[in-house]
Amino acid sequence: MANPGSDSWESIYSSPLPHRAELAKALLAEHDIPAVVVNSQSSSYPTLSLGKSEVHVMAKDAILAKVILDNEATFS
Repeated sequence: MANPGSDSWESIYSSPLPHRAELAKALLAEHDIPAVVVNSQSSSYPTLSLGKSEVHVMAKDAILAKVILDNEATFS
């Protein structure tokens, strides 16, 4: 039987700037870590940058993904 938490996603990075979240996702993809960007910004007022964009990875990849972003990301 699979671990119940093995399919869960974890937020490892957030930014009010959506392009930074996309850069983080691309960096993780270079290391074969699947990631998704969850955008919680208001679509009613996009120019005000209300909210944030988050990068989520599988829980099993979260520690490695954080280390990669901490050591290799030059955009944050």
